[in-house]
Amino acid sequence: MDNQQIIALIKREVVPAIGCTEPAAVALCTAYATEALGVRPEKIDVRLSANMLKNAMGVGIPGTGMTGLPIAVALGALTGKSDYQLEVLKEVCPQAVAEAKAWLAAHPLSIGLTRDSDEVLYIEVDCEGGGKRSRAIIAREHTRLVFLEGPCARPLDLRASLERKEGEEAAADGLTLRRVFDFATSAPLEDLTFIDESRRLNEAAAEAALKGNYGHELGKTLSRPLGKGIMGDSIFSHIISATSSACDARMAGAMIPVMSNSGSGNQGIAATLPVVVFARENHNTEEELTRALILSHLTAIYIKQSLGRLSCLCGCVVASTGSSCGITYLMGGGYEQICASVKNMIANLAGMVCDGAKPSCALKVSSGVSTAVLSAMLAVQNHSVSSVEGLIEDDVDRCIHNLTRLGSVGMQETDRMVLDIMTHKKKCAAE
Repeated sequence: MDNQQIIALIKREVVPAIGCTEPAAVALCTAYATEALGVRPEKIDVRLSANMLKNAMGVGIPGTGMTGLPIAVALGALTGKSDYQLEVLKEVCPQAVAEAKAWLAAHPLSIGLTRDSDEVLYIEVDCEGGGKRSRAIIAREHTRLVFLEGPCARPLDLRASLERKEGEEAAADGLTLRRVFDFATSAPLEDLTFIDESRRLNEAAAEAALKGNYGHELGKTLSRPLGKGIMGDSIFSHIISATSSACDARMAGAMIPVMSNSGSGNQGIAATLPVVVFARENHNTEEELTRALILSHLTAIYIKQSLGRLSCLCGCVVASTGSSCGITYLMGGGYEQICASVKNMIANLAGMVCDGAKPSCALKVSSGVSTAVLSAMLAVQNHSVSSVEGLIEDDVDRCIHNLTRLGSVGMQETDRMVLDIMTHKKKCAAE
């Protein structure tokens, strides 16, 4: 890949999002189907891949005070605009929420698993209304519309483009960690400054979160006297507090935009804020911060390409590996130290299970970024997990492949078990 192709890749994968990207993608698909129908739907049928369903079950929907897919679907139909992409729900207001609740009470909505696709990320929405029908399908990526039909839509059918699997697409891109490092550290600075928008958005999200009461309040707890008494008033505690607070707010459904990475807001947060906080408190230059952010985000994109959009491996493993590379660079590390930080991360966090998007994701993100700092500290002292240990090999790209093969292939049965547990939990008697 040449520099311009890499820049285009980053700009495609690092985009603003409001709320969890899985229900946002379902709302986006619903908006497409509704616009194709041309009238307000009287009936909606939604079919999802298992991973999409898992990631949308327990997360807050922005501006609603509610969790789960029904309200996201209703808002996508009544208020959503497909032009906004993953910010599809940014115009949600109390009146819109009231209308969506009324629609849900009066109209049939079906949400279930698809039987028609083996895609890990798959959304199919059928709408009926006014004697007309429409259908929209998003697959492979959160905003990748591959099928659209309806009386008010120009027919679209790109399903054949899905015949090439994600691993094949990743291989075609030709990235390696060496290429990622060389690009981040040597490309003209003026070509990279667009990434600074991730700093602005995600810092603002962290600051706003600390002013509210979101989720499990991990970020606020760490910034209070009790937290400071245990964790200390240090760069380390500030990194965890800022990152987890932004995640707290996002998972609780706050109307706060964040910059995502590879279709995940939490991954965007974890790839950004540890690097930003470390650079500020370590007194790195603006250029060093910009290059570290590019290194962090592009590393996450590189790993995610062979892992897939959704998997049983928690996305914070990928994003925190990116931020560990960024922090290692800010500590003065070169390519060999970057490789060491990646190996240290894989040795520690491989196997962390994703059990859906939810408020407790802030806990997993804090685990990821804590490990990112520890891995960077070891790396700059030239301490690396060796090739006789576990998943680690001498070649860092093979280490990454081992991680992504574990997550995309080895953990498939684990993924099915996680979804089975989540969908068959017994409710408390008090409920």
